[in-house]
Amino acid sequence: MDTMVSPEISNREIELIVGNSKRNFSGITSSMLQVISYQKEMIPLRVMGKSNLTDTHLAISFWQVVKMCQKPLSNGKYRIFHARRVDEMIQGVLLKYLFRAKLKLVFSSAAQRKRARFTYWLTSKMDAVIAMCNASANYLETPPSTVIYHGVNINTYKGAANKEQAWQALDLLPVTQKKGKHGIAILGRVREQKGVHLFVKSCIALLADYPDYTAVIVGSTAAKHMKYEQQLRSQINKAGLSERIVFVGEQHFTDIPKIFSSLSMVVALSKNEGFGLTVLEAMSSGAAVLASEAGAWPEIIRQGIDGYVVPVNDLDAVKAKMALLLSDQQKLAQMGISGRQRVEEFYSVEREAMELTTFLKTLE
Repeated sequence: MDTMVSPEISNREIELIVGNSKRNFSGITSSMLQVISYQKEMIPLRVMGKSNLTDTHLAISFWQVVKMCQKPLSNGKYRIFHARRVDEMIQGVLLKYLFRAKLKLVFSSAAQRKRARFTYWLTSKMDAVIAMCNASANYLETPPSTVIYHGVNINTYKGAANKEQAWQALDLLPVTQKKGKHGIAILGRVREQKGVHLFVKSCIALLADYPDYTAVIVGSTAAKHMKYEQQLRSQINKAGLSERIVFVGEQHFTDIPKIFSSLSMVVALSKNEGFGLTVLEAMSSGAAVLASEAGAWPEIIRQGIDGYVVPVNDLDAVKAKMALLLSDQQKLAQMGISGRQRVEEFYSVEREAMELTTFLKTLE
């Protein structure tokens, strides 16, 4: 059965169709959902695919798009299809070139790696390409149409007024376990590519000297990475820190902002990232950040002000900067304040939605 069109939208022609091809929740999904929460007030839009949508009336199917886009808008302009993934570019190309939909195709590129030739070919079929940061722009075969940085919802991701109380109140660890005064964390899927071992090894080396801190690893572990997790657990147990460094597993995405709000420091140590929203979410939540030179992180984090950026896969550098952060709680808290101010000024999702919508409306 076709999705019903909401009254708010039925009175206006749909100008923007947003790709939403992945069923599992991901960073790209999170970014898209945050953007459209503002963008839907700026431009009439629908989302092609209903997965993870809270506003399900925005959902539209592939075949509904085919039918709707056989004719241009009443003003003669074409509708815009915004893809954020390769398979969404494929959908866009099929819509435009096979089904003759009257569409302009736009792709947001965050990847920082050489793409397959097929991906480059798909990109060449786009009417516009948006890079999510300067680093990702460097991996495109031709310069992007524009650069628009990701943002986060500063109303959703905000620090608790008292982080120590928020950490104590957080329903994340067993009620029988002592939590310490402060929480630090790494968030994301548990695998080597995310640098979880660097976080665990640094905590093993340092936490004996900083008894007020408890470290948590938040994220799911795929079956093929269970051996990796077990090795890390074994190292933690051997060090006698099983109550100080804790794997808490995957948390529901609606609980993630509450976790961020209670943390004093967030660590992100990936070997590579597309953009890496985790750091922005942490900064917006008033947490100091320690990140690798991946994604957009070196462009976002001000060294020694919001936190620190270290070389990829450099355990000694991670330990040194983590020790520096943990040794000065006052400075750690100030970094969280500075990071929040930086996100408010430059990296809000409202700013991203506004810049994106302004750009899309320039396409003829």
